[in-house]
Amino acid sequence: MRTPGAASATPPAPCAIAEPLQVTPQGPWHTVRRELADTGSVVVYARLEDWLSDWQPDTGLDSALPGLLGRDWERFTAMTNPDVRARFLATRLLLKYTAGAVLEARPADIDLAYKPGGRPYLRGCDQIDISLSHTADLLVVGITRRGWIGVDAELTSRQLRGSAVERQICTPYETQMLDRTGDQRRNTALVRLWTLKEAYSKAIGQGLRFRFTEFGFAPGARRVQVLRPDGTPGTGDEWSFRTWTVAGQYTVSVALVDLGFDNAADVAAQTMLDEGMVDALLRQPPRTRADRREEVSGAR
Repeated sequence: MRTPGAASATPPAPCAIAEPLQVTPQGPWHTVRRELADTGSVVVYARLEDWLSDWQPDTGLDSALPGLLGRDWERFTAMTNPDVRARFLATRLLLKYTAGAVLEARPADIDLAYKPGGRPYLRGCDQIDISLSHTADLLVVGITRRGWIGVDAELTSRQLRGSAVERQICTPYETQMLDRTGDQRRNTALVRLWTLKEAYSKAIGQGLRFRFTEFGFAPGARRVQVLRPDGTPGTGDEWSFRTWTVAGQYTVSVALVDLGFDNAADVAAQTMLDEGMVDALLRQPPRTRADRREEVSGAR
């Protein structure tokens, strides 16, 4: 359910992105489907414990995990750190359940694969782009059929002011703007900038390989757009950004680019293909979207 008061947002970008929906394994998945049908994108968030309690050995459901995790099962069983195992399991379950809701397919039929940098994608579902982030006990997933999406989450209280991280993520223009703010507002602005940059770099498929001092955002700006290091505009209206405070303690940002992909409201696998082709859809190698991302990234 979308929890009243759980998320507060900065002003929307030209192509508004709705605030995140809180989900558990029980849903509400109809709301997730409706959100994507209405806007072309949806962002969901969850608490770690909500995605682990159903899969404990005493529930009897853990026997379904090999089929549900698919090709990730071997990787999961090789993990020895309990915290790493728990987070890996919860994030993959959230990804599969969310993608399954959007495609109206069983979570076990969703085939997750990974690009060389580790970014997940839905094998055979090139019309859908996904992004994942997690911090502490918060999990976030973004899904779009409009283009590329990136999400990032961080504890709002994380101290970045005066740290080495601040020097590594700020452009000269951002530093100049931040110098005009007080200490607490500066740290809040830094966390927001950090998540926006992470989200944008994920959306273009670069992750931490893209130096954060090479692009920026205006701290506190109502119109959020990518800026060059000197503060001049770096992207156009095809990009949309939002930042929220989620569950009272996390900063969550999303970056979305509209590439003009087919905006058909119904992306359910069963309505896009005949029944005999559904499994093939979910298990074919990716094509156009990955190629376009590589072209854009290579041009930078």
